[in-house]
Amino acid sequence: MSHVVVIGAGQAAASLVAKLRQDGFEGRITLIGDEPAPPYQRPPLSKAYLLGEMEVERLYLRPESFYAEHDITLKLGVRVEEIDPDAKTLRAGGEVVAYDMLVLTTGSVPNRLPARIGGDLKGVYTVRTLADVDAMAEEFSEGRRVLVIGGGYIGLEAAAVAAKKGLKVTLVEMADRILGRVAAPETSAYFRKLHADHGVDIREGCGLTALGGTDRVTTAELSDGTTLDVDFVIVGVGIRPDTALAEAAGLEIDNGIAVDAQGRTSDPSIWAAGDCASFPQSGARLRLESVGNAIDMGELVAGNLMGEGRDYVAKPWFWSDQYDVKLQIAGLGTGYDTIVTRPSEGSTSFWYYRGDALIAVDAMNDPRAYMIGKRLIEAGKTADKALVADPESDLKALLKA
Repeated sequence: MSHVVVIGAGQAAASLVAKLRQDGFEGRITLIGDEPAPPYQRPPLSKAYLLGEMEVERLYLRPESFYAEHDITLKLGVRVEEIDPDAKTLRAGGEVVAYDMLVLTTGSVPNRLPARIGGDLKGVYTVRTLADVDAMAEEFSEGRRVLVIGGGYIGLEAAAVAAKKGLKVTLVEMADRILGRVAAPETSAYFRKLHADHGVDIREGCGLTALGGTDRVTTAELSDGTTLDVDFVIVGVGIRPDTALAEAAGLEIDNGIAVDAQGRTSDPSIWAAGDCASFPQSGARLRLESVGNAIDMGELVAGNLMGEGRDYVAKPWFWSDQYDVKLQIAGLGTGYDTIVTRPSEGSTSFWYYRGDALIAVDAMNDPRAYMIGKRLIEAGKTADKALVADPESDLKALLKA
């Protein structure tokens, strides 16, 4: 194995190439990304960077000099047009590049509004790339009217930034509650109140019918029959795995690029990691959209390229910053049947159970609850519900049980 090529210059890619060099890989490494910037953090885009509290260089996962110092060839602003698995080559920017092993870390792409309802009007934005956020930054002036479509984490984070900057914010969520796909009703209620306290008009069970305007968006017609005057729109209606190259190359697709437990695709010379990849776990196929998954899976694939032969066991964790609240999530709450609330001064946590098994924790400004819950979940231990619900109890006692 003399040449490893990585397509997609995000968190998984940066973790993978750094790990390869750290573990002593001496062959060639080429990292190809379609954005002009070196690998950077995406979570701050809808938070600190959009607020203007973070310089662009602080977004970079490594200084650009790191790659040259570690003999990693960066090809930035270059789009890969196709992969030829039989020849073990790819075509990028008019150049043919041969590989011994190829890793796809293509991430995900945001869902966009269709043109027929005004999705192609000027002033309609998504929040996924540095260019997306740079393009919308000038819109954030006090008193302007913004419509946020989608009540997931991206939409709520963008709404929080807009409210903090003094904009008039309306957020619509087609489902019956915000965060309905990813969190319990208790967490939804917590953040609904938080946003209401900051003046955000949240409309649940309400979708977008159409955006209006001749060249630039000026109005929004909602499914409840109301029409809003708007200055710009932020679309946060989810993302989907970027599988276009993999599909064209004939790789197996199953809720993303399907990989085995070690990160290998249906082609033994092609691997995948991060948002774009689905992997087997607990008898099912799982795909995670998180920084933690990108780091862990990228490093695992690096080790397996070096012959370690390790299976991936995901340890899900996520976070979101909204106003002065830091939400930290450990585990996956899918399939819960009980929520136990632990109130505390200035903080709250919700503990998800399936039967007597602890499966997830949502902690708001409560890093202790998050860390203890995370350790318990990763160790396969549960937590006594009565102890969790008692704000006077010492959570550390759960670790000794």
